[in-house]
Amino acid sequence: MRLEQAAIAAIKWNEQGLVPAIVQDAHTREVLMLAFMNAEALNRTLELGQAVFWSRSRSELWRKGETSGNTLRVQDIRIDCDADAILLLAEPAGPTCHTGAVSCFFRDLEEFIAEPKRC
Repeated sequence: MRLEQAAIAAIKWNEQGLVPAIVQDAHTREVLMLAFMNAEALNRTLELGQAVFWSRSRSELWRKGETSGNTLRVQDIRIDCDADAILLLAEPAGPTCHTGAVSCFFRDLEEFIAEPKRC
């Protein structure tokens, strides 16, 4: 499935052609990660059924888990009311965070203040 041009145009992409994509566990509803998508990443996600994002640091598409094996099988995609953010409901195969944590949001504010550069 590919997005129609009208649907792509309706999303409020930023100046770089990106939109934030929040990933939530489809079963537990735990927030797993935040990444960015462009239109191509969103279309590849729809085609593969696996989460594909745009790497801002590498300026390329990347499929979550392509090196680690910790993929995200997408169950549903939702667009927020302002059309400026995407929510992926996914089934994770292993930990989502590159640190090995289930979620990238494993530190509370006090931990971050004490050790902001830990990751």
